[in-house]
Amino acid sequence: MMAINIANSLSNNAMESYLCTTRNEGVLKQKLIKNVGYLFLNRKQTLDIKAVLKLKNYIKKNEISIIHAHSSSYFIASLTKLLIPKVKLIWHDHFGGSETVSERKKQPLRICSNYFSAVIGVNIKLRNWSENNLKAKQFYYLPNFAVLNDVTPKTNLAGIEGKRIVCLAGFRPQNDHLNLLSAFKIIMKANANWTLHLVGNHYNDAYFHQIETFIQSNSLSDSVFLYHHATDIKNILLQTDIGVLSSKSEGLPVALLEYGLSKLPVIVTDIGECANVVINEKVGFLVPPNDDILLSKKLEKLILDDELRSSIGNNFYNHINQNYSEQKIIHKLLNIYSS
Repeated sequence: MMAINIANSLSNNAMESYLCTTRNEGVLKQKLIKNVGYLFLNRKQTLDIKAVLKLKNYIKKNEISIIHAHSSSYFIASLTKLLIPKVKLIWHDHFGGSETVSERKKQPLRICSNYFSAVIGVNIKLRNWSENNLKAKQFYYLPNFAVLNDVTPKTNLAGIEGKRIVCLAGFRPQNDHLNLLSAFKIIMKANANWTLHLVGNHYNDAYFHQIETFIQSNSLSDSVFLYHHATDIKNILLQTDIGVLSSKSEGLPVALLEYGLSKLPVIVTDIGECANVVINEKVGFLVPPNDDILLSKKLEKLILDDELRSSIGNNFYNHINQNYSEQKIIHKLLNIYSS
């Protein structure tokens, strides 16, 4: 999502911008604005010479001067730089396991970092890890930003208006939906008319089946709803009243910023960059990971107080606009490019 947000924003700031996807295409493709160039490599394996040459030719044809590689795409970007030495390569680190970054595998990232002009980390831990372990020339911290684009509304949430909790997170173990479900089960005893909406792509794996089993075995099927491949995020968030993230590990979740733009009061786990985004008790609540009891207490506090939800939501909206706006972050990114 951040790759798309950046590509769109650069184009809106009078820069020629292009997006390259490597192995797969998906529903997010429709969020690209028309002025952004697009390339799909259809990469089949780690060392795919055909894909590398296709990328090299596209860069030369369009006279692209900077490759901004996100996450694991640093590898194919480094191979391309070997073929076009004059192009600048910037690596953007979105590593979601920042709580355990010290255990992160260094190779082949460390080797490829010889070709990086700069590294961008989405939180301070990632930025510092890169400076201590990689061989790039410059290191930066740049927080994420969110953009809520208007797309055709197509998702109608179940439940009662004014009584919906949303968790916007892909169904991956690090996002710990099971902790949130445990907390929701606790508050359901006294708040049976509230519903929980889990929005994110799933992979039909063991983790997702654990979630399905929990919902069924705890008789939550009429109160918890799952949404797969939903792209009308603005529309979804406008239908909700409380935003939650219960992750065990994060960098800086874009969903948290999207909650703010939607004026949602939030409860998030105190991990990654979340504590720097959420001023506890003022624009939301921070809770430790793996603590379903405290999470349930904070949820109930917001459920029982309409005025508190409104004031915290408005405070969070103002905080995000002042400190994590699209223009503020893109201005910083352009300064990195200039350097």
